[in-house]
Amino acid sequence: MTQFDLGANHALTIFGWADNRDVRCALIGYMVPKKRTPMCKNDLIRRLAHAGRDAISRAMRVLHHLPLSPFSRKVRLVLAEKKLPFELQLEKVWERRPDYLDMNPAATVPTLVEENGLVIADSGVICEYLEEAYPEHPLLGRTLAERVEVRRLVAWFDGKFAQEVTANLLGEKFMKRLLGRGNPDGGALRAGYANLRHHMGYIGWLAEQRTWLGGDTLSLADFTAAAHLSALDFVSDVDWSISLPTRDWYSRVKCRPSFRALLADRVPGVIPPAHYVDLDF
Repeated sequence: MTQFDLGANHALTIFGWADNRDVRCALIGYMVPKKRTPMCKNDLIRRLAHAGRDAISRAMRVLHHLPLSPFSRKVRLVLAEKKLPFELQLEKVWERRPDYLDMNPAATVPTLVEENGLVIADSGVICEYLEEAYPEHPLLGRTLAERVEVRRLVAWFDGKFAQEVTANLLGEKFMKRLLGRGNPDGGALRAGYANLRHHMGYIGWLAEQRTWLGGDTLSLADFTAAAHLSALDFVSDVDWSISLPTRDWYSRVKCRPSFRALLADRVPGVIPPAHYVDLDF
């Protein structure tokens, strides 16, 4: 913390802002004697406040996302579970913003920008990074065997489930319309619903055999599966009567404080079912 004396009756305290170039320029403009008329205190305070806000904005951890992207939702859950503050930046990837392509040439979401400027793209890479950088709340399991199983399930849901269910339902009904690529394909929808039944049966079996999907502790496997199911549930595509064990497990995940922000999501043109926000559905 650095304090600059701006007069007998006024002092301005700056928390780390003096490391910011804009702030340094503002201070120099006031403190260094010059031939031109010196900057008055009020002008300096205004410039410092503006520069300070910019510095704070740039320093905040930012997640570029889409609300119904299950991969974005997974990272949001992990950040919240690890109690890491962040800001959300809606990223319409189909617009292919040059600034965003510089960060993530694949033009996918999510992309995380850390407070120090580090850019991490891809949800899998982001979650591995967060686990290494912030190990206080581990989400990959405690033993080597648990970490292997959690990673296997994460790959299952982000790979097999995403291809067989999410792409056929959410992709066809929502993303296809959003991108202006025509009407949903009936065959894809039928395949998606049929595949969902099998996957919910598998999730229910895991939930009956274990405390959580990956083992004895809540893990990234639970958040990955819940991220996909929550996005599908938002568009009314999940029949929870298919598997009561799956519903009971999802209800437990849904009750986590980290889940609250997802339940508050709203997307123009899509009205979630009433049970979407109900913790005891």
